[in-house]
Amino acid sequence: MYLPAHFAETRSAELHALINANPLGALVTCGPSGLDANHLPFELLAEQGEHGTLQAHLARANPLVEQIVDGMSVLVIFQGPQAYISPNWYPSKQASHRQVPTWNYQVVHAHGRIRLRDDERYVRGVVARLTREHEAASGQQRPWKMTDSSPEYINQMLAAIVGIEIEIERLIGKFKLSQNKTPEDVAGAAAALATGGHHDLARAMGKSTP
Repeated sequence: MYLPAHFAETRSAELHALINANPLGALVTCGPSGLDANHLPFELLAEQGEHGTLQAHLARANPLVEQIVDGMSVLVIFQGPQAYISPNWYPSKQASHRQVPTWNYQVVHAHGRIRLRDDERYVRGVVARLTREHEAASGQQRPWKMTDSSPEYINQMLAAIVGIEIEIERLIGKFKLSQNKTPEDVAGAAAALATGGHHDLARAMGKSTP
Protein backbone atom coordinates (compact mmCIF):
# COMPACT_ATOMS: atom_id res chain seq x y z
CA MET A 1 0.00 0.00 0.00
CA TYR A 2 1.34 3.43 -0.94
CA LEU A 3 1.72 5.25 2.36
CA PRO A 4 3.04 8.83 2.50
CA ALA A 5 4.33 9.59 5.99
CA HIS A 6 1.70 12.24 6.71
CA PHE A 7 -1.10 9.67 6.20
CA ALA A 8 0.48 6.89 8.28
CA GLU A 9 -1.31 5.90 11.49
CA THR A 10 0.90 3.83 13.82
CA ARG A 11 -0.95 4.00 17.15
CA SER A 12 -2.19 0.52 18.02
CA ALA A 13 -5.18 1.86 19.92
CA GLU A 14 -6.40 3.80 16.87
CA LEU A 15 -5.86 0.83 14.54
CA HIS A 16 -7.67 -1.54 16.89
CA ALA A 17 -10.52 0.96 17.29
CA LEU A 18 -11.06 1.07 13.52
CA ILE A 19 -11.16 -2.73 13.35
CA ASN A 20 -13.65 -2.93 16.21
CA ALA A 21 -15.87 -0.29 14.62
CA ASN A 22 -15.67 -1.94 11.16
CA PRO A 23 -15.37 -5.69 11.82
CA LEU A 24 -16.25 -6.87 8.30
CA GLY A 25 -12.80 -7.57 6.87
CA ALA A 26 -11.63 -8.75 3.46
CA LEU A 27 -9.46 -11.84 4.00
CA VAL A 28 -6.99 -11.94 1.10
CA THR A 29 -5.24 -15.24 0.36
CA CYS A 30 -3.15 -16.67 -2.46
CA GLY A 31 -4.03 -20.26 -3.33
CA PRO A 32 -3.76 -22.67 -6.27
CA SER A 33 -6.06 -20.47 -8.38
CA GLY A 34 -4.31 -17.23 -7.43
CA LEU A 35 -5.55 -14.37 -5.31
CA ASP A 36 -8.90 -14.65 -3.54
CA ALA A 37 -10.84 -12.50 -1.09
CA ASN A 38 -13.48 -13.55 1.42
CA HIS A 39 -15.50 -11.00 3.39
CA LEU A 40 -15.94 -12.06 7.02
CA PRO A 41 -16.94 -10.47 10.32
CA PHE A 42 -13.94 -10.68 12.64
CA GLU A 43 -13.47 -10.52 16.38
CA LEU A 44 -10.29 -8.78 17.51
CA LEU A 45 -8.56 -10.03 20.65
CA ALA A 46 -6.35 -6.99 21.14
CA GLU A 47 -4.41 -8.37 24.12
CA GLN A 48 -3.59 -11.73 22.55
CA GLY A 49 -0.19 -11.56 20.87
CA GLU A 50 2.05 -8.61 20.13
CA HIS A 51 -0.39 -6.92 17.73
CA GLY A 52 -3.59 -8.82 18.53
CA THR A 53 -5.37 -11.87 17.15
CA LEU A 54 -8.30 -12.08 14.75
CA GLN A 55 -10.95 -14.80 14.99
CA ALA A 56 -13.72 -15.66 12.54
CA HIS A 57 -15.42 -18.59 10.84
CA LEU A 58 -15.84 -19.92 7.30
CA ALA A 59 -18.53 -22.05 5.71
CA ARG A 60 -17.22 -25.59 5.60
CA ALA A 61 -18.21 -25.67 1.92
CA ASN A 62 -15.89 -22.72 1.15
CA PRO A 63 -12.98 -23.99 -0.99
CA LEU A 64 -10.65 -21.86 1.13
CA VAL A 65 -11.02 -24.38 3.97
CA GLU A 66 -9.15 -26.97 1.89
CA GLN A 67 -6.52 -24.45 0.79
CA ILE A 68 -5.48 -23.13 4.19
CA VAL A 69 -2.15 -24.41 5.42
CA ASP A 70 -1.53 -23.63 9.07
CA GLY A 71 0.92 -20.74 9.29
CA MET A 72 0.37 -19.41 5.76
CA SER A 73 0.58 -15.64 5.33
CA VAL A 74 -2.66 -13.72 4.81
CA LEU A 75 -3.86 -10.13 4.67
CA VAL A 76 -7.09 -8.79 6.16
CA ILE A 77 -8.28 -5.34 5.03
CA PHE A 78 -10.59 -3.28 7.24
CA GLN A 79 -12.23 -0.24 5.63
CA GLY A 80 -13.36 2.68 7.77
CA PRO A 81 -15.28 5.80 6.75
CA GLN A 82 -14.56 7.19 3.28
CA ALA A 83 -15.90 9.88 0.96
CA TYR A 84 -15.16 12.08 -2.04
CA ILE A 85 -13.62 15.50 -1.33
CA SER A 86 -14.51 18.39 -3.65
CA PRO A 87 -11.98 21.21 -4.26
CA ASN A 88 -14.86 23.64 -3.71
CA TRP A 89 -14.84 22.77 -0.02
CA TYR A 90 -11.38 24.27 0.51
CA PRO A 91 -11.46 28.02 1.28
CA SER A 92 -8.03 28.37 -0.37
CA LYS A 93 -9.49 27.21 -3.69
CA GLN A 94 -11.43 30.43 -4.03
CA ALA A 95 -8.21 32.43 -3.78
CA SER A 96 -5.73 30.33 -5.76
CA HIS A 97 -7.78 27.80 -7.77
CA ARG A 98 -4.94 25.36 -7.11
CA GLN A 99 -6.87 22.42 -5.65
CA VAL A 100 -8.07 19.17 -7.20
CA PRO A 101 -10.57 16.47 -6.14
CA THR A 102 -9.45 13.65 -3.89
CA TRP A 103 -10.84 10.87 -1.72
CA ASN A 104 -10.40 10.66 2.04
CA TYR A 105 -10.56 7.37 3.91
CA GLN A 106 -9.34 5.27 6.79
CA VAL A 107 -8.08 1.73 6.26
CA VAL A 108 -6.13 -0.86 8.25
CA HIS A 109 -4.17 -3.76 6.75
CA ALA A 110 -3.60 -6.65 9.14
CA HIS A 111 -0.82 -8.98 7.99
CA GLY A 112 -0.58 -12.29 9.80
CA ARG A 113 -0.51 -16.07 9.81
CA ILE A 114 -3.70 -18.12 9.69
CA ARG A 115 -4.64 -21.50 11.07
CA LEU A 116 -7.83 -23.53 11.06
CA ARG A 117 -9.65 -24.20 14.32
CA ASP A 118 -11.98 -27.07 13.44
CA ASP A 119 -13.37 -27.86 16.86
CA GLU A 120 -16.93 -27.31 18.05
CA ARG A 121 -16.05 -25.53 21.28
CA TYR A 122 -13.93 -22.92 19.51
CA VAL A 123 -16.50 -22.31 16.77
CA ARG A 124 -19.35 -22.04 19.27
CA GLY A 125 -17.39 -19.47 21.26
CA VAL A 126 -16.64 -17.34 18.19
CA VAL A 127 -20.27 -17.37 17.06
CA ALA A 128 -21.59 -16.70 20.55
CA ARG A 129 -19.34 -13.69 21.11
CA LEU A 130 -19.99 -12.17 17.67
CA THR A 131 -23.73 -12.68 18.08
CA ARG A 132 -23.81 -11.24 21.59
CA GLU A 133 -21.83 -8.14 20.61
CA HIS A 134 -23.69 -7.28 17.43
CA GLU A 135 -27.16 -8.15 18.71
CA ALA A 136 -26.53 -5.81 21.68
CA ALA A 137 -25.58 -3.04 19.26
CA SER A 138 -28.66 -3.58 17.08
CA GLY A 139 -30.95 -1.70 19.46
CA GLN A 140 -33.55 -4.46 19.73
CA GLN A 141 -35.58 -4.79 22.90
CA ARG A 142 -35.08 -8.54 22.83
CA PRO A 143 -31.80 -9.39 21.09
CA TRP A 144 -31.54 -12.82 19.47
CA LYS A 145 -29.47 -15.41 21.31
CA MET A 146 -28.39 -18.90 20.41
CA THR A 147 -30.77 -20.50 22.90
CA ASP A 148 -33.72 -19.05 20.94
CA SER A 149 -33.24 -22.00 18.58
CA SER A 150 -33.24 -25.68 19.47
CA PRO A 151 -29.89 -27.25 20.44
CA GLU A 152 -30.25 -29.66 17.52
CA TYR A 153 -30.59 -26.83 15.01
CA ILE A 154 -27.68 -24.83 16.45
CA ASN A 155 -25.48 -27.94 16.45
CA GLN A 156 -26.37 -28.51 12.80
CA MET A 157 -25.45 -24.92 11.90
CA LEU A 158 -22.18 -25.06 13.85
CA ALA A 159 -21.19 -28.28 12.12
CA ALA A 160 -21.42 -26.43 8.79
CA ILE A 161 -18.69 -23.90 9.68
CA VAL A 162 -15.00 -23.96 10.55
CA GLY A 163 -13.12 -21.55 12.80
CA ILE A 164 -10.03 -19.58 11.78
CA GLU A 165 -7.50 -17.68 13.85
CA ILE A 166 -5.00 -15.12 12.56
CA GLU A 167 -2.00 -14.05 14.60
CA ILE A 168 -1.35 -10.46 13.53
CA GLU A 169 2.30 -9.80 12.71
CA ARG A 170 1.96 -6.28 11.30
CA LEU A 171 -0.72 -3.60 11.40
CA ILE A 172 -0.50 -0.87 8.76
CA GLY A 173 -2.87 2.05 8.99
CA LYS A 174 -3.54 4.69 6.36
CA PHE A 175 -5.74 7.52 7.61
CA LYS A 176 -5.97 9.91 4.66
CA LEU A 177 -7.67 12.88 6.31
CA SER A 178 -6.29 15.95 4.49
CA GLN A 179 -3.30 16.18 6.82
CA ASN A 180 -1.41 17.77 3.92
CA LYS A 181 -3.85 20.70 3.83
CA THR A 182 -4.09 23.85 5.95
CA PRO A 183 -6.27 23.75 9.07
CA GLU A 184 -8.72 26.11 7.33
CA ASP A 185 -9.05 23.79 4.34
CA VAL A 186 -9.46 20.75 6.58
CA ALA A 187 -12.19 22.53 8.51
CA GLY A 188 -13.98 23.53 5.31
CA ALA A 189 -13.94 20.00 3.91
CA ALA A 190 -14.98 18.47 7.23
CA ALA A 191 -17.93 20.87 7.50
CA ALA A 192 -19.10 19.94 3.99
CA LEU A 193 -18.79 16.23 4.79
CA ALA A 194 -20.84 16.63 7.96
CA THR A 195 -23.53 18.48 6.01
CA GLY A 196 -23.62 15.55 3.58
CA GLY A 197 -24.01 13.00 6.37
CA HIS A 198 -20.42 11.74 6.54
CA HIS A 199 -20.15 12.50 10.24
CA ASP A 200 -17.60 9.82 11.16
CA LEU A 201 -15.13 10.96 8.51
CA ALA A 202 -15.70 14.62 9.41
CA ARG A 203 -14.95 13.89 13.08
CA ALA A 204 -11.82 11.95 12.15
CA MET A 205 -10.58 14.89 10.07
CA GLY A 206 -11.18 17.23 12.98
CA LYS A 207 -9.14 14.99 15.27
CA SER A 208 -6.26 14.90 12.77
CA THR A 209 -5.85 18.68 12.62
CA PRO A 210 -2.94 19.92 14.80
